[in-house]
Amino acid sequence: SVLPSPAPPGLPDRFRMFRSCEWEVLERSLNILQASDFYWGPLSVGEAHAKLQREPVGTYLVRDSSQGNCLFSLSVRMPTGPVSLRISFQEGYFRLKNWFSDCVVQLLELVVAGTRNNPLHFDEMGETPLV
Repeated sequence: SVLPSPAPPGLPDRFRMFRSCEWEVLERSLNILQASDFYWGPLSVGEAHAKLQREPVGTYLVRDSSQGNCLFSLSVRMPTGPVSLRISFQEGYFRLKNWFSDCVVQLLELVVAGTRNNPLHFDEMGETPLV
């Protein structure tokens, strides 16, 4: 499930300098992300985990990353509690583990579909697989 909330409109001020082709990808993806029900914008990891703690396992949200080298983070409610995973942006693609796309929402769709048959294991989650 998704933890819905409206995100603030407009492009965040914190984005670093990008080549024009990367900026176009970022701007298009951010517009799609802002229209989704699961983008929370500038939410801290603590706030995200507190919100997810009360939600069913599998509930997720996307928020602005507090890390300078990542734009977004995916926070997910796991059986052991909430975890956050960084979504990187390199060479015009958003990346999460082995998946990549030029759109954050499409990336999440790929991850959701892909983990149904092949759960991911991240260091942040210990032995708990992400499905």
